[in-house]
Amino acid sequence: MLYLTLILLLCSVVFNIFIFHSRVRQREEIKYMDSKLKTILDQETDERILLYTDEIYTKSLLIQINRLLDHNQKTVANYKNIEWSMRKMLSNISHDLKTPLTVILGYIEMLNNDKNLSTEKKEQLLKTIHLKAEEVLELINRFFELIKLESGDKELSSEKINLSEISREVILDYHEILINKAFQVVIEIPEAPIYVWGNEEAVERVLHNLISNAIQYGSDGKRIGLKLRETENAAYIEISDQGKGITERHKDRVFERMYTLEDSRNTNYQGSGLGLTITKRLVEEMGGSIALESIPFQKTTFTVAFKRMKF
Repeated sequence: MLYLTLILLLCSVVFNIFIFHSRVRQREEIKYMDSKLKTILDQETDERILLYTDEIYTKSLLIQINRLLDHNQKTVANYKNIEWSMRKMLSNISHDLKTPLTVILGYIEMLNNDKNLSTEKKEQLLKTIHLKAEEVLELINRFFELIKLESGDKELSSEKINLSEISREVILDYHEILINKAFQVVIEIPEAPIYVWGNEEAVERVLHNLISNAIQYGSDGKRIGLKLRETENAAYIEISDQGKGITERHKDRVFERMYTLEDSRNTNYQGSGLGLTITKRLVEEMGGSIALESIPFQKTTFTVAFKRMKF
């Protein structure tokens, strides 16, 4: 009996010592985690808390803390990217507004101060002022359109639409421009209608943006293509040109907010970088996708894909 009592007493002492050391170790681990976390947050590093422990609850806490640090790093990185993008956007818009406004103010000053201007010259100046004013308005409209799309304020209603008919109507709008610029136009639209579920106004906007882009940047190739095709599950619109194209280095960035194409295709053109961004947002709002393939001076193709709906 005495022997059993001694054994139980010894076990109790060992257990209490183990509990004591365990609590001491746990306090040290928590103290280390607290200190390390404070250092990471104060110095804004991308470190993680590394700690070897047998304590299951400490392990679980450590995993969640590191997940939170990962999330925080992604949030900070996204914020910095947005901040940089907004600064570039404001810089580009400021430049794009300044140029036509300078022309407008200069020509107005000429009209006010030069009393010897001929009627023909006055009409020419007024026509230029009108075009530049439209340019300013278009830029402002694009800017606010992008803001509405990204903030979710612009809701697109969906309905059954005929891609074939919309595509024919839009390309006809460019008939005179393409003739005057001596473009070869290759249109491949099936006779049978291709239907998808989408927004007619948005699809028209997408087509206008992509065709205008092809005319602007594909002028060297003097060729523009519009092709519609379909599979069992999807319908595709392809807008192509044979201009300078977009290099592999720039290809993945052309849809970014305010990423201007003058860096990748035409050094003489200063764009606001809004058109393709708006195009991508509109396509995605309708549940579609847009992709780019480009071989400079051979073929540059923007492909818009829509899911086929069962009507």
